[in-house]
Amino acid sequence: MKKSLGATPIAIPSPVWMIGSYSADATANLMVASWCGICSSNPPCIALSVKQSRLTYQNIIEHDAFTVNIPSQDQVCLVDYVGTVSGKDEAKFIATGLTSVKSELVDAPYVKECAMNIECKLIHAMDIGIHTQFIGQIVDVKADKRILDGNLNPSVKKLKPIIASASDRSYYAVGEYIGQVYHIGNKQVNIPQNF
Repeated sequence: MKKSLGATPIAIPSPVWMIGSYSADATANLMVASWCGICSSNPPCIALSVKQSRLTYQNIIEHDAFTVNIPSQDQVCLVDYVGTVSGKDEAKFIATGLTSVKSELVDAPYVKECAMNIECKLIHAMDIGIHTQFIGQIVDVKADKRILDGNLNPSVKKLKPIIASASDRSYYAVGEYIGQVYHIGNKQVNIPQNF
């Protein structure tokens, strides 16, 4: 029997990404976000929800751009720190020692030390309660060669991204490989008739 948990935002798991943006005075800023993901393949886009009280909200509105920086498990302490302080009070790149790189394609910085960076230009913003959902069109994805597989695609196994659980407010590592997308379901499976 299932237990009702009510209307609560605890979808599991969530990505753990660092969002790069510039303040009005061109200070590079970071925030940690988990309410985000791919939302379109053509054009390629990312959806990102940000509270309107956050500095990143204002930065994205002013500069029409943001970056998604995907940290590895060995960067979890830096990520957690970035998520606990406000860019209104502290220059996070300086405090963490992370390197801000000015994108040549969008008006936002990316994190040199993150093995994967996604540069996005803002194409839509929609207010949803106390959050605004930003839709950023992906204009480029940058990846360190060390995380690419033989087909030059980013490898989850090599990147070792962090995921989060909203229900217990914890970070986790990605689990083990279980099968190929659009392949393992092609094997004969006993699917119930009422499925």
